[in-house]
Parts: sequence; C-alpha cells; structure tokens
Amino acid sequence: MIIAILGIVAGILIGLYLPFEFTTISSLYISVGILAAMDSILGALRSSLENKFDGVIFLSGFIVNALLAISLSYIGDKLGVPIYYAAIFVFGTRLFNNIGSIRRLTIDRMRTKHKNK
Repeated sequence: MIIAILGIVAGILIGLYLPFEFTTISSLYISVGILAAMDSILGALRSSLENKFDGVIFLSGFIVNALLAISLSYIGDKLGVPIYYAAIFVFGTRLFNNIGSIRRLTIDRMRTKHKNK
C-alpha cells in the first residue's frame, strides 16, 4: 500500500513539474484513456476489498481498457461519429458502480470491526 501511495505522489509531482502539454486534438483521446484507467484502478480496489484481486487481470485490464477507449475515440473521430460518448457512458457508469461497491464494502468492514470490539 505504501508503494502505491508513493507511486501516486511521484506521478502527481512529475505531472505538475513536467512541462508537457497535450494538443486540443489529442486531449479527447487522453481524457477517455484516463477515464478507462480510473475505471481499472477502482475495479482493482473493489476486487482487493472483496479479496479477489489478481495483478495480471488488473494490469491487462488497465492497458487493454485504455487502449480500446483511445482506439474507439480515434476511429470514431476519423469516421465523423462521436463514438467516444459510448466509452464515456460505459466507463462513467462503471466508475459509479465501483465507487458504490467500495463504499458499501468499506462500511460493512467498519461495522464488523465495530461489532467485534
């Protein structure tokens, strides 16, 4: 857990101080890719709380979901069809479902811990 927190802090610091900007065109693809990556991270947290976490599944899902979302956005952009709306809808829905499950699992754990005292 400490390694994950250090990685997040290092990533934030690198992102804040690295002088890199995305073009307007690529910002759509990057934002959809970030949404897909956030979905994978919250899914990993949820599976960890359910004691079902598998690192290979997490890593493959993280990469494949982000690449698929970016690819669909790119293809839709080239065809003139806003396919990225589908990715936003699906990953947004999954984010809220995962957050709800994480909240319920955390509350259940806190209640169980409180009853055992």
